[in-house]
Amino acid sequence: MRRAAGVMSFAKIKRPALVALGIDTLAIFLAALDVWLVIPEKAQPYSIYLSGAACLGLAFRRKLPFLAVIVTVPGFLAGWSQLAAMIALGFLATRKQMHWQTWTGFALVFTCRFVQWPLADFVELSWREHVLDGIYGVIVAGMPVAIGLLIGARTEVSQKLAELAASRDRERRFHADAVRAEERARLAREMHDVVSHQITLIAMQAGALQAQTSDARSLETAQVIRKLSTKTLEELRSLVSVLRSGSEEDGPRPGINELDRLIRGSDVPVHLTVERIPDLLPSQISAAAYRTVQECLTNVHKHAPGATATIRIQGEHGSLKVEIRNERARTTGSALPSGGHGLTGLAERARLLGGSFETADTEDGGFRVRARYPLDR
Repeated sequence: MRRAAGVMSFAKIKRPALVALGIDTLAIFLAALDVWLVIPEKAQPYSIYLSGAACLGLAFRRKLPFLAVIVTVPGFLAGWSQLAAMIALGFLATRKQMHWQTWTGFALVFTCRFVQWPLADFVELSWREHVLDGIYGVIVAGMPVAIGLLIGARTEVSQKLAELAASRDRERRFHADAVRAEERARLAREMHDVVSHQITLIAMQAGALQAQTSDARSLETAQVIRKLSTKTLEELRSLVSVLRSGSEEDGPRPGINELDRLIRGSDVPVHLTVERIPDLLPSQISAAAYRTVQECLTNVHKHAPGATATIRIQGEHGSLKVEIRNERARTTGSALPSGGHGLTGLAERARLLGGSFETADTEDGGFRVRARYPLDR
């Protein structure tokens, strides 16, 4: 499997070189075919050699385009390699655009088409023939230059459009970041002004109850309320700091190693099973598993009071699986406020981590939650 991937990677790297080689071979073939089709039977040997050298000069038109044009000039002037000179000039114009080498090449190719060899035959031409040769010279030399300039302009426009698209993407990201920063600041203010204030009042009332009561059970309840309120207030303040700073971190991240303390303070009967957990568990995965158990225990306490929750956390096949199921409610409790966003948030967290999240009712009237988080991200 690894060898096949290496072959595919090698082929991908060599593909541009193979395409370039194919194009160069085709250009040389067409130039040689042009010479072979028009060369007369009694042509001078030197004209054949110069034409052949002009065709072979196309082989290095990519690295030395101006030199390739110069090599084709003798074959065009004293031979029959017109197409080779046009191909070399067109590539030079594509590479150099409005550079002086482009216009020098244009002048050389024009001269080769305008001047006839031998020079004695050129002198004997009439003025009409000179005018026609001049027109054809402009066409023969101008067409490759025009095509090369057009290709270069198109490439430049494509680059500008790509830069413009990248600039728009950056502006869009900057705008989105600004909007998120403003929203985070607003949430931080709301959490600090409303939620933090209410939790502080709960902690103060629990402290007052703890100081005034003499009943052991009430004292224990007040201590638990005060302890939970204080911990929640600390986490809330940490989250507010994260929101204000705009950090990418999610704030405090309790993990699986804190599940025992979570279960002890949940006031829900729990059967916990943990199997094959990796020693180095990513903090995001550990925090996601903790939050999943935390939300499910909260839902059991609110919607199925008195029911027993069974929690199973298992690591296998490169993933961490969390399953929580509870029985039907055994007692009737007072209705607690619920926004219905807890399970939705857990599903979003699992999706962001590349995992899955499922919920379903059980046959005995209970509820089941299954979450899977990949460990090889």
